[in-house]
Amino acid sequence: MTALRDGLTRAELLALPVTVDVPTAARALGLGRSTAYELARRGEFPCRVLRVGCSYRVPTAGLMRVLGIEPPTPEEAPGEP
Repeated sequence: MTALRDGLTRAELLALPVTVDVPTAARALGLGRSTAYELARRGEFPCRVLRVGCSYRVPTAGLMRVLGIEPPTPEEAPGEP
């Protein structure tokens, strides 16, 4: 399977939890970790970033929209019978 941007395949993206940490989102976007945290601190990350205590979380739905990936249909959803 072909990796998207810098390391996450479509299947890996579709299997992500509801939110991910900044390094995971950065990897999907092809950004470096330091750059991603700097963008998050400045409010310039390519998608919405939530501040939870002293950490950042990136909603997966927004990340997938930025990457141009449609949400899976019920037939494609991971873990569904």
